[in-house]
Amino acid sequence: MLDALTLVTGVAALLLAVWCGWAAYRDQPTKDWHFIGMAVVSVLALVQLVIGIVQLARGQKPAQGTTIFVAYLLGAFACVPAAGFMSLAERTRWGSVTVAAGGVVLAVLEVRLYDIWGG
Repeated sequence: MLDALTLVTGVAALLLAVWCGWAAYRDQPTKDWHFIGMAVVSVLALVQLVIGIVQLARGQKPAQGTTIFVAYLLGAFACVPAAGFMSLAERTRWGSVTVAAGGVVLAVLEVRLYDIWGG
């Protein structure tokens, strides 16, 4: 895995969490700018998913098993979009809280992906 991409994705997820947490603190729902931020973080997770699959196809193996690695890659990719869709259903401050929680979860998944790969 690319350590730099894992770090950038985790930091971007935490920045999204802080940004949406600040919106929730100000009693605001998610807005268009938040969805642009979610798209950026989701693209980073997609790039990580593709790179992880390519590395597996080239014969590189994660230290803790391929199945768990792929499961975490898919979960990391789906985390922020799922939170974004849930925030659309809840157009109050709790939608922003949901996205903030999704960002924190993605950051934790990034740390775990790093560990699984053998970092």
